[in-house]
Amino acid sequence: MPAADPSAHQHALLQLRGGEAAWSAAAAEAAGLGRIVQAEEYLSQAQWTVLKSTDCSNATHSLLHRNLGLLYIAKKNLEEARYHLANDIYFASCAFGTEDVRTSGGYFHLANIFYSLKKMELADTLYTKVSEIWYTYLSSHYQALLHARTQQTDLLGKQFMNDTGLDEAQEAEAIRILTSILIIQESTSTQAPQKGILILKTLGILYYLMLEFSKAKEYATKALSLAEVYLSEEEQGVIQELLSAILAEEKQLTT
Repeated sequence: MPAADPSAHQHALLQLRGGEAAWSAAAAEAAGLGRIVQAEEYLSQAQWTVLKSTDCSNATHSLLHRNLGLLYIAKKNLEEARYHLANDIYFASCAFGTEDVRTSGGYFHLANIFYSLKKMELADTLYTKVSEIWYTYLSSHYQALLHARTQQTDLLGKQFMNDTGLDEAQEAEAIRILTSILIIQESTSTQAPQKGILILKTLGILYYLMLEFSKAKEYATKALSLAEVYLSEEEQGVIQELLSAILAEEKQLTT
């Protein structure tokens, strides 16, 4: 191996910490071998720096392993990808907790590997875990918003903007992950309606908090339609409340 350039390695680490290393395995594959080789060189520099550094956070280790996992998925080396994604989950859990949305990406990519290997039970378990993590996170923001609005009359008519608590990249990741799981759920021969309802409801809340009411209404309506067949009246009421909130916001925008 050529002599290492410390400044190059340090630059790679700074970019990694800033999140610039994150890249899509699908995009890398679509871009061809040149992109994969470039990514591998970049990530090997970052890996060298992380291994040599004494002050790298668990979050940095997680990000490195996630990107290495995605790299090896693009290279179709699934065993190596599984190794790195397991490490990603470990370090993300240390940094954020096992039930944090920032940890859920590792579960999702690992589930995709199991799905491609036809290990459906393992894949389904992880997809369900990811769905539950995102629902818990987004539902807490949704409930906080509803509570804040009940207090609105006491705050001189202060307007409360919907907020996911996520940045733009994280919102895009949430949409990609949840819609991917939904497509897989809908395409499997042994459909589990309750799991599909959970994802639809989660996407409804996500789009509602993003102020995209047309999309929110679409997913909430689908969730309610299924809930009327498969869920209790109490569970249907939760979705109906969400749909009512979406319709009220949509109406307010048009008046």
